[in-house]
Amino acid sequence: MKDQRLAGIDIGTLTCRLLIADVPASGSLKELHSERRILRLGEGVDQSKRLKAEAIDRVIRCVNDWRKIVEDYAVQRCSAVATSAVRDAANRQEFLDKVKSHTGLDVEILTGEEEARRTMLGIRSGLPQGITDVLALDIGGGSTEFIAAQQGQLPVVRSIDLGVVRLSERLLRHDPPTVGEIDQAREWIRRETRTASAGLPPSGGFTFVGTAGTITSLAAMAQQLPAYEPARIHNYRLALSTIARLEQHLLSRSKAALVGMPGLEKNREDVIAAGTIILRTVMETLGQPECLVSDLGLREGVLIELAGRLSQR
Repeated sequence: MKDQRLAGIDIGTLTCRLLIADVPASGSLKELHSERRILRLGEGVDQSKRLKAEAIDRVIRCVNDWRKIVEDYAVQRCSAVATSAVRDAANRQEFLDKVKSHTGLDVEILTGEEEARRTMLGIRSGLPQGITDVLALDIGGGSTEFIAAQQGQLPVVRSIDLGVVRLSERLLRHDPPTVGEIDQAREWIRRETRTASAGLPPSGGFTFVGTAGTITSLAAMAQQLPAYEPARIHNYRLALSTIARLEQHLLSRSKAALVGMPGLEKNREDVIAAGTIILRTVMETLGQPECLVSDLGLREGVLIELAGRLSQR
């Protein structure tokens, strides 16, 4: 079977991502074009349970820009998915209808479990040789997924309603956060982590892998990269001690003071502290001294899933 040229759009709570790739019958994806934009679709959803009109409009403008790029690449099929913010919003149908009418795209709302399953498809496509059993952490804007995957078995997934936007809006209200806010955040994360991990197999023998923007940003910051370099971020080993050092730096400065910090993606300044607190606290709670960073995740999994569906027709 020849390569399939496919596009995937991941509409997240904080970030929207585009990936266009040739997907072979076997082997890894051949990336042709990728973009991501921090659009904050989930702004205020934790409290109001509604997507804001201006946030919806930001996403529609972005998707329309990307639709032109998709057409230029003569893509065979495009799959668009939405995650936590749209899942939680009372006006999600309004969002789906507006995106369809303005862009022509049907958006699939993923459950936390399905989001995690496709994320694992993406992660597995880029693991170093010899790594088979994985405990993956996907820190999103509105939710975080724990995925335990053993070779030859279906992944075990736990999704919790705790992400960088939700944590920032609910608890980290000062700039920088107060000691009391940080303590409250850690306690919430520990409680949710213990509950989630109780439903997972024992992690002995598993490789701890992290994906999504918080973790890839921390890998870039640890290396002080002036620009995002996927080849230096993917499969980078991020030590817990390095995360703790970066967390101390982030929590001692205002958001404005973080602008321009080497490795920190622009417009992530107001949520990177929340993400770092989540990662550090999860790793300490689970006893994980190191995180293998994956630059691959849901976007890639969406394309792999789409290619599998098309090949069965």
